[in-house]
Amino acid sequence: MSSTPAAAIGVAVGALALIAVLLLVLWFCIFRRKNASETGSSDPSTQEGTNVAMELSMRESRRFEMEELAQATKSFTNKSLIGTGKFGEVYKGLLQDGVLVSIKKRTTLPTQEFVNEVRYLSSIKHRNLVTLLGYCQESNMQFLVYEYVPNGNVSNHLYGAGGSRLEFRNRLAISIGAAKGLAHLHSLSPRLIHKDFKTANVLVDENFIAKVADAGVPNFLGREDVGTSSHVVADHIFLSPEVQEFRRFSEKSDVYAFGVFLLELVSGREASEPSPSRSSQTLVEWMQNITDYTDIPAMIDERLGGTYTAEGVEEVITLTLICLDVSSAKRPTMSYVVAELERILDKEVSLTTVMGEGIQTYNDAKHYAISAKIPEFSKNRTLVVQYSVKI
Repeated sequence: MSSTPAAAIGVAVGALALIAVLLLVLWFCIFRRKNASETGSSDPSTQEGTNVAMELSMRESRRFEMEELAQATKSFTNKSLIGTGKFGEVYKGLLQDGVLVSIKKRTTLPTQEFVNEVRYLSSIKHRNLVTLLGYCQESNMQFLVYEYVPNGNVSNHLYGAGGSRLEFRNRLAISIGAAKGLAHLHSLSPRLIHKDFKTANVLVDENFIAKVADAGVPNFLGREDVGTSSHVVADHIFLSPEVQEFRRFSEKSDVYAFGVFLLELVSGREASEPSPSRSSQTLVEWMQNITDYTDIPAMIDERLGGTYTAEGVEEVITLTLICLDVSSAKRPTMSYVVAELERILDKEVSLTTVMGEGIQTYNDAKHYAISAKIPEFSKNRTLVVQYSVKI
């Protein structure tokens, strides 16, 4: 008989425990639903069914209100307009907290894919990448909000009326920063291909540190043509042969575009311009078919003056040719490009520091060191290099 009260007590305790568990589960469900309803809006990013991973990634980006962006740009007036890109118009804005931003704007229907892409891109942080701060989707408008980079893009510095005179070592430093930005994108898992790398998409800050802009922006455009801007020809020249023919983007297509970027840095000319030989070839085509370097002096930007050594320019041009190889398999990785450019800059700094006013340029130097290497390169159409990866 003594076992009966004990059994009754055990059943009662078990029932109470079960009720406690059910109440805890019910509270958790109500709490989750309450949080979802508090963040609810017409924005697709807050639709029911968003998983925990999405909620965590959301912390990396900010959803701006259209009213806040309008106030930052003074209602998107022409005075705030600083350019136009593939995504749309670009405005300079000042947020209420005093932060300067660059705002890209376009008219299109809101989508969940847009928000997902913003969340992913906002999580990518690197010194040599322009940071995506957040987004807005309202009234059939999409906005991307980036950090503002004050010194404009490399293209303006090379070709713009108000561009500054960049010495050879400055250009090398800029190329290293841009290369590091691309290398970081390629190191991500999954790897992110830029798809639209060019001088106009490399910005420089107040210290002339390069920052790659618009990484991942082509992903927002879907199947739209890559060359929809007013610079169709200039953009097209940055596309590798496999992209032009098969639309096959990869890390190596970014490397090809970087080769065109290096060519423009050294020449100070747009790569789509006619070659120094005044043939029908573009500057890129001429470089790809070069048999010796006797015409190189005519290609080098005269604004460089005597700020470079013949050896330094030779090595940059050699690296450029490797990046521009028509075979994607023969192009180096961006990590290799970074290592090579850093080595070239270190040597250039060492040589120019020692030589001082006696810097050797192509205008007064013999070409034997370069010409001796070209016939073999021309014959084989490939350069044997020791690939070393620098992380």
